[in-house]
Amino acid sequence: MTHAERIARTILEGFHRHYSLFGALTDDAGRRFLAGDWQGLQRLSAERISYYDTRVGECVTNLRESVAADEPETDLWQQVKQAYVALLSFHPQAELAETFYNSVFCALFDHRYYHNQFIFVETTIADRMPLPMEAEYRSYFPVLEGVPATLHQIIHDMGFAGRFDDLDAEVNKLRNAFAATAVERLIQPHELRIDVLKHPFYRNKGAYIVGRIVTTQHTYPFIVPLLRHSDGRVSVDALLTDPVHMAVIFSFARAYFMVRSTAPSALVSFLRSLMPRKSKADLYSAIGLHKQGKTEFYRELLNHLAQSDDQMVEAPGVRGLVMMVFTLPSFPYVFKVIRDRFGSTKEFGRDTVLARYQLVKRHDRVGRMADTIEYSNVALPVARLSPDLLQTLQQSIGQSLCVEGETLVIRHMYIEKRLTPLNIYLEYASSEETEAILQDYGQALKDMLAANIFPGDMLLKNFGVTRGKRVVFYDYDEVQYLTEMNFRSMPVASNPHDYLLDAGSHSVAPNDVFVEQLATYVFPKAALREVFTRLHPELLDPAYWQAQQQAILDGEVSDVFPYPQACRLG
Repeated sequence: MTHAERIARTILEGFHRHYSLFGALTDDAGRRFLAGDWQGLQRLSAERISYYDTRVGECVTNLRESVAADEPETDLWQQVKQAYVALLSFHPQAELAETFYNSVFCALFDHRYYHNQFIFVETTIADRMPLPMEAEYRSYFPVLEGVPATLHQIIHDMGFAGRFDDLDAEVNKLRNAFAATAVERLIQPHELRIDVLKHPFYRNKGAYIVGRIVTTQHTYPFIVPLLRHSDGRVSVDALLTDPVHMAVIFSFARAYFMVRSTAPSALVSFLRSLMPRKSKADLYSAIGLHKQGKTEFYRELLNHLAQSDDQMVEAPGVRGLVMMVFTLPSFPYVFKVIRDRFGSTKEFGRDTVLARYQLVKRHDRVGRMADTIEYSNVALPVARLSPDLLQTLQQSIGQSLCVEGETLVIRHMYIEKRLTPLNIYLEYASSEETEAILQDYGQALKDMLAANIFPGDMLLKNFGVTRGKRVVFYDYDEVQYLTEMNFRSMPVASNPHDYLLDAGSHSVAPNDVFVEQLATYVFPKAALREVFTRLHPELLDPAYWQAQQQAILDGEVSDVFPYPQACRLG
């Protein structure tokens, strides 16, 4: 075995160790769901995020002795890459193994060498999947035993047999729900096939069965959420066939699913057949493979830059005091970089911001907090930045960037989906749209509280509106755990003559919050303030916030459903 082959095998062995441990942790989600161990599920989800970096670090340590140079030896590393490609010829996780290789190489060497000569900027499996989609799903044929028996078999194969009080009743609920939404009527058993992904998807307090019903005329994608009740029994909660509802469940504003997969590329391809508007980057991240999501996103960005010619500009909206935000108008994302200096009202530093973004990354985002993709040493063509933006970047984030010839390198960056800032949305909203979006803004706050998140700065500019008209929070520099805050009532003067003395006699600690001022603080316009106060009066009462805190301290994990209440089957 050559030196190059040994290096290639060491990297692949590191990946195998990672994916084995990652898979074992993921498998434990099903056991915890059936046991009702919600806090355990939350810990698993958070713990799993750090597994990748830990395994990369271990692999780098194993290679240090054989790769002592600070610069890669060109001939050697080209041979290493060729040997690695050969090892991946029939590997079921080849695309993930490529990304692991990239991570190891990038941990060993400087960013000057991050190009396709040494790493997999371009994948070697672009035109093929290691395994076909059929490797990840089972097909069922009701013509053989009828629809009810087929649905019973699906439940059994998913591992939930014996968990229902009355499985026949649950099956009837599903049949009736499908009949109510299907375009065709009176579909006979011989006229359909049911394809179901082999493993349930777990997240928060739900398990999800994902598949499609194929008839002679249509294909109906579906998601079936299952709930586990306090007595241990399981029930069907909904049948979701609306593409909008399905997209929300796999939204960028939700924490990663835990689902077992032997061939992730096949799983992602199947999911894209159900939700074609979702990118590969979106779906890899959604199933917990966020490092692969980063890889796919970066390839999307490079491809878009090659096929477009517009320039990056400062993002619309109110400038942030902590982040410098810019965007490429033809690309639906924003790029966020921590400023060199913060506004005078921000009494914290860079390390605090990094920690708070990491907090959100590891937390259940309950559909209300945008996912962030974190990158180091991002290279952008200087020619694609407008002169005004380049000057602004040099003034605001000069310590985080350098210009190398025709390339601008930003040392640390967050990337998020571009949303319409809520304050801008409200400027053009009709009265009906205003009512609906303020209802959802208040619900977004309540959902975050239920997940033990205090957003900190609740100004409208820090929230965005998605394509589906949902409110999502995206500014994390003041995020803290809800249980760390102190919700107080406003001081009341004992008589009208000494109100100044009374107000001055009340000290205010850093984590004190007076929610009675929320509407005034967030809504300078009286009309908006009136609507919000009418829709969410409890959010102006410190007792409500204190009750949410106490529920979390008591160990309660709230149900936050990723689909409308109207979809629930009861």
